[in-house]
Amino acid sequence: MNIALVLRLLSVILLVESASMVPSAIIAAFHRDGDLVPLLASIGIILAVALPIYLLVKPKDRSLRAREGFVVVALSWILMSVFGALPFVFGRFLPNYVDALFEAVSGFTTTGATVLTDFTNMPHGLVFWRSFTHWVGGMGVLVLTLALLPKLSDRTSHLVRAESPGPSLSKIVPKMGDSAKILYLMYTVLTVAEFMILMLCGLNPYDAAIHAMGTAGTGGFSNYGDSVAHFHSVSVDITMTVFMVLFGINFAIYYFLINRSWHDLKANEEIRWYLGLVFGAMLLLTVLLLPYYHTFSTSLRYASFQVASIISTSGFATADFDLWPVSAKMVLFVLLFIGSCAGSTAGGMKIIRVALMLKEGKREIHRTFQPRKVQIVRFDGKGIDESMLHSIAVFSFVYVALVLFGSFLIALEGKYDLITNFTAALTCVSNVGPGFHFVGPSGNFAGYGPFAKIVCSFLMLAGRLELYPLLLLFHPAIWRKT
Repeated sequence: MNIALVLRLLSVILLVESASMVPSAIIAAFHRDGDLVPLLASIGIILAVALPIYLLVKPKDRSLRAREGFVVVALSWILMSVFGALPFVFGRFLPNYVDALFEAVSGFTTTGATVLTDFTNMPHGLVFWRSFTHWVGGMGVLVLTLALLPKLSDRTSHLVRAESPGPSLSKIVPKMGDSAKILYLMYTVLTVAEFMILMLCGLNPYDAAIHAMGTAGTGGFSNYGDSVAHFHSVSVDITMTVFMVLFGINFAIYYFLINRSWHDLKANEEIRWYLGLVFGAMLLLTVLLLPYYHTFSTSLRYASFQVASIISTSGFATADFDLWPVSAKMVLFVLLFIGSCAGSTAGGMKIIRVALMLKEGKREIHRTFQPRKVQIVRFDGKGIDESMLHSIAVFSFVYVALVLFGSFLIALEGKYDLITNFTAALTCVSNVGPGFHFVGPSGNFAGYGPFAKIVCSFLMLAGRLELYPLLLLFHPAIWRKT
């Protein structure tokens, strides 16, 4: 383990975090809500910790191996959350540190689960920081770091691979630093576009920024207790529905569109699966909700928003879907598992994994009556390696096992029912935000004790990092010198 290189990279990531608090401090200074000092104090503490390490630690070996890459990714997300919680504590926004840590983890992992119960008179700077964690965590703080400092180490692909939201890593251009810059440019352009449209829909700049950042990071934090339903606006609902779907798409698709790579776009099978599932679920849910909303247009409006919110793992809400018919809730329950495309800002198992598992299941059925026939699973017109199919099967098992084990640990507190505890664990691992019953869109996680909140924080981090980087921290071999 190259400890010096790990420390150096972690110090840089913390310096990036301190810089990311500056916009919130500026907003705090403008509104004068009393949250400027807590933000400046947090920036000062981060600088006091990170700057000496950055200046004094000079790694001789700058070769980043896979082991160091996974450790840096896991520790960076943990440290970002640990220090990112400080403004909430110092500003008495969430004076209990466990609650503040839960909120910070939920922000950076773009989960959107919250322990807040009172949304009145909240300091503008701290609320902006709470939502800005979505935007920073959405594309990935390490992608941001690589965009700013592409020569941080000799091999940076291990960093992105360790937090890559999908079964494989695909670079847009040969150099990882250039890929990171392109990704963040597209990410920023889409965010600004939504921000401007939301303002045209009647939102003030502050509300538009909060909800644009939450949509971009597919996070779901709102500055209102009733989320997007607060605006009672059809145009806002439609705008956010469209952008939630857009941010659930693999960003490589946008690169293909910009460069007019029609062949690559046409060959991409994941986007067809994704859009087919999105529009299919919207139509199905609209029909199921007709007896509830009585008109097709109203049913379509609320069904489309909630489908886009859940499948993109944004977690915004315009309706309390916990009150919907069981059949409608089952549609959302299935989407809680699936998530969106690999290479997007969304969570969940990812469309490509689900599609490949379905194809593998179909092949196994055919093998029962054609055992000697050689059958290859294909995706994007290419044969999929058996090792990848195996890794996806293992990932899926670990994913479900983590949800079940997490729900068991949460249930040890004995506070809520089975559905609440299970969907709390599922929504944390899938980075969605709301679950059902007491953690539904009209509820929150405030009723859980410190132990359950720490478990949920672990589940959120594990889900955001595709499970393995965080789980590998508990493997003794990862810490050996050789």
